[in-house]
Amino acid sequence: MTTLPTPDLLRPASYVYGTWHANPDGETLVDAIYGRPVAVISSEGVDFAQALAYGRDVGGPALRRLTFHTRARALRALATHLMERKEDYYTLNLLTGATRRDGWVDIEGGIGTLFSYASLARRELPDERFLPDGKVEQLGKGGTFVGRHILVPRDGVAVQINAYNFPVWGMLEKLAPAFIAGMPTLVKPAPQTAYLTERVVRDIVASGLLPEGALQLVTGDPGDLLDHLEEQDMVAFTGSAATAAKLKVHPNIVARNVPFVTEADSLNASVLGLTVRPEDPEFALYVKEVAREITGKAGQKCTAIRRALVPRDRVEAVVEALRKELGKVTLGDPARDDVRMGALVSTAQRERVQATLEALREEARVVIGGEERDLLGGDREKGAFLDPTVLLCDSPLTARGPHELEAFGPVATLLPYDTLDDAVRLAKMGRGSLAGSIITHDRAEATDLVMGLASTHGRLLVLNRNNAKESTGHGSPLPQLKHGGPGRAGGGEELAGAAGIKHHMNKVAVQADPTTLAAVTREYVPGAEVREDVVHPFRKSFDEIQVGDSLLTHRRTVTEADIVNFAGLTGDHFYAHVDEIGAKEGIFGKRVAHGYFLISAAAGQFVSAAPGPVLANYGLENLRFITPVGIGDTIRTRLTCKRKIRKDLRPGETRPTGVVEWRAEITNQNEELVATYDILTLVERSRDGADPALEA
Repeated sequence: MTTLPTPDLLRPASYVYGTWHANPDGETLVDAIYGRPVAVISSEGVDFAQALAYGRDVGGPALRRLTFHTRARALRALATHLMERKEDYYTLNLLTGATRRDGWVDIEGGIGTLFSYASLARRELPDERFLPDGKVEQLGKGGTFVGRHILVPRDGVAVQINAYNFPVWGMLEKLAPAFIAGMPTLVKPAPQTAYLTERVVRDIVASGLLPEGALQLVTGDPGDLLDHLEEQDMVAFTGSAATAAKLKVHPNIVARNVPFVTEADSLNASVLGLTVRPEDPEFALYVKEVAREITGKAGQKCTAIRRALVPRDRVEAVVEALRKELGKVTLGDPARDDVRMGALVSTAQRERVQATLEALREEARVVIGGEERDLLGGDREKGAFLDPTVLLCDSPLTARGPHELEAFGPVATLLPYDTLDDAVRLAKMGRGSLAGSIITHDRAEATDLVMGLASTHGRLLVLNRNNAKESTGHGSPLPQLKHGGPGRAGGGEELAGAAGIKHHMNKVAVQADPTTLAAVTREYVPGAEVREDVVHPFRKSFDEIQVGDSLLTHRRTVTEADIVNFAGLTGDHFYAHVDEIGAKEGIFGKRVAHGYFLISAAAGQFVSAAPGPVLANYGLENLRFITPVGIGDTIRTRLTCKRKIRKDLRPGETRPTGVVEWRAEITNQNEELVATYDILTLVERSRDGADPALEA
């Protein structure tokens, strides 16, 4: 039977100002299973002011020279590099008390976040060093004064203070959006598991894939780090609400208005719907979800279920089902294949959980647990084992402990409720949560609970038989969605797709004339000067096309035959197009051309029919019909290059391409805007190199 090996004593170092800084003396850490010395950790001698300055002066400029897409390619390469070395991380993960299954969430979940952000940046962001945000705002009646927001990287360092429970994911989920945004990172992991974080950072540094100064690491005590923060820096903290409350009022953070983002442990609730019966699939799903959240990472998750809200007449059934489910959980050495739950991170953490458990028992009674089960390996005294425990609070609406005290371990409290209003009230008594879940197949019930809980939760999972196979579960943050919550949960927001990137950037409003704004944002702005050429823009390669290149087409008068033929071709016989009497009584007062006829006719005006360099229509966006076109009206179209998006070659592709976004504006004989939309075309690149404009 495989057991946890005795490790060589590790000496995790800090990586600051381009060098590894180790210390022979420091705090001795022990493994969570047998209590054997595993590492000596210290940050003694680290110059925190120099580390921050190095990030600002070396890492920041190096990152800001790269575009979003270049950073994304580096991040993807890094994710691949780390994935190839994941087994080394799994070995160290066992020393923290976590099983391989627990480690999968931390290790591969963290690396997966790098992959996710790399893809998101290439898909949603331009190949630029800044990000235009929102639409162009018309600030003057004549159209000569306009404004738009742009986002640029902050000039400081993203200081990321992480908790012990996710030494890999906790670092990488913060690093990914900061790196894409162009902001260097200084990671300060919790000391209990910093040796695993340090191993990953060693591999990152050795890879050479990130610019020097983009990532620094401080193991051990943070010293006077916060004293040296400046206005362009920011802090992202994950940990207890009590510690967050102390750090965010640090005198230097307050004096310099340093952004401080908190993701704090919260008393997350899971609600079993009133309509769910023991024989329903949702009942079994609820029991499995609560059991998984109690035992996963030995309950050491900031998103874990701490309060299980159950209809009062189903409490006994839930207790019995939970007892059976938790009875299957084997406790012991996580290196063994027959162990499903490991230990808490340290004996000190176990003592804290036990103390909180005793406080909870003043208003609740233990219904599952309380007796030590046999260990499959490990040491009861020197290790940090704690058996899964479930309490029952009979009067949760008048109790305080279950809504205020968090046992950060394998502990949950059952809270009976009588009505959906009571369930909402109970959940809100936690004063803000990172995550909540609702298990029901009744859509009306789900809607009422979501609307009731939304104001005090960062994320809500509605789980039922339809999504159970694909659901990632109550406690799993996803890169695409917000991780954070109001109130006790800290009020912060991490991940959330592109929002996590924008958080690391400064939004500035730029006001100018249309031509100047177009030059600044590198996107065409309506009203800006355009360039017309004897060469049709569709005859130019991706590299030859420039933002502002434009074509004004010939005119075309719309006839009754056009409308009738289009109706016959498409089957669209809407009265406004083909019914003379009905059209006169309608909002237009006359028959009008189909909107889709207009954009089809416009395509006929601006398309160049010969093959290449334009290879395909890639899509159409932002279509608006503004002025109706009747029989006898004359239209023409202006097509202008709005922006360019260079595409990388995918595996198997040999033809380099890019996407060109065109602004199409259809006007009538009175120069009134008839319709406007954006067209995306796939255009061949004449060479597999960078856009000269991006190299400028």
